[in-house]
Amino acid sequence: MRYNKTHIARLIFPVMVISLLFVFSCGKDEQNQGQGIIPNVYVNFTIYPNTIDYIPPGGYIYYNDQGNRGIILYRLDQNLFYAYERTCPYDPDKDCARVEVETSGVIAVDSCCMSQYILLDGSPFSGPSTLPLKQYRIQYDGSTLTVINTP
Repeated sequence: MRYNKTHIARLIFPVMVISLLFVFSCGKDEQNQGQGIIPNVYVNFTIYPNTIDYIPPGGYIYYNDQGNRGIILYRLDQNLFYAYERTCPYDPDKDCARVEVETSGVIAVDSCCMSQYILLDGSPFSGPSTLPLKQYRIQYDGSTLTVINTP
């Protein structure tokens, strides 16, 4: 049986398309490897950052009884706060996936995967993680600060 160029092209084209799909899907799996989902949990607590629960500008405090593995409450300046989940988003199922604030007070590090995050916005800047820290919503009226998790 003789094959002409058109018949061969019809056979090769589907094989090439399937090969390209396979190559691109493999790359996608490797890119997202380890990037897990942090489960939503109920968070709703109030503190007084200028008095009894004092947090200086540029400072932080841990709330380990909130969130999944605790919450970092970071105060950028007098009126701007951020609340981040301490569970590292790279591999949140591992028990060791918990970020700690470095002595600089601006960088959080997960000692399990060695990802580093900047507390000014929660974004990763070093390590394997490509996802930012999970952030909780803040309501601040000048004296009372409420941290909540909204869907």
